[in-house]
Amino acid sequence: MKNRIIVAMDVPSRKDAISLAKKLDPSLCRLKVGMELFTAAGPAVVEDLRNLGFDIFLDLKYHDIPDTVAGAIRSAAGLGVWMANIHCLGGRKIMEAAANAVPREVRLLIIGVTILTSMKVTDLREVGIDDDESSDPTFPMVRLAQLAKQSGLDGVVCSGQEAAAIRKATDDSFTLVTPGIRLPDGNKNDQARIVTPEMAIQSGASHLVVGRPITGAADPVAALHEFNNRIASVAN
Repeated sequence: MKNRIIVAMDVPSRKDAISLAKKLDPSLCRLKVGMELFTAAGPAVVEDLRNLGFDIFLDLKYHDIPDTVAGAIRSAAGLGVWMANIHCLGGRKIMEAAANAVPREVRLLIIGVTILTSMKVTDLREVGIDDDESSDPTFPMVRLAQLAKQSGLDGVVCSGQEAAAIRKATDDSFTLVTPGIRLPDGNKNDQARIVTPEMAIQSGASHLVVGRPITGAADPVAALHEFNNRIASVAN
């Protein structure tokens, strides 16, 4: 599978994004444009990065009424992005609206966010999401992923810690995008449920989102090569 690394462009400006992208290689990675950069620079930065040859994951996590989410997905498709996402917690109607927003032959990949990887079990319980229906702590994430597949989404964003369970509960065609990737000696930053690149791939992840371990490295290209080499060492 080509370009399994998605580099998170979590920078504050269009200038910073272009500067960082020029240090990377579109044959080695894709790029993620999230809320910080998109709010600061708008759709123009997506065009800039696409013009540099990169596939773009537009990570805005749409969560609104079905018609609004469908409209947002159509706008994302108009930007020519490779992938966009919504929140699974919006429910079946929102996921179905997103999945049917644009024709299959021209549509981008549409994936759902199960539970944010910054959230711990205590955080989930605090907002009323519990695993009391199962002894398996991955139960809420697996249930959301199954609903996403039933609703027509192409995959989900999930922690590497529940990727294996979600892969088992869905199928090999379902895309699993895994953030919270760190090297064994890396800083966790604000991620709670983290795994190494090797662990994520062995658990069934399709793509790995990596931010600061690459973008904050003294040599981002060397760091990107290290992640790709680690993936290649365990990938089929």
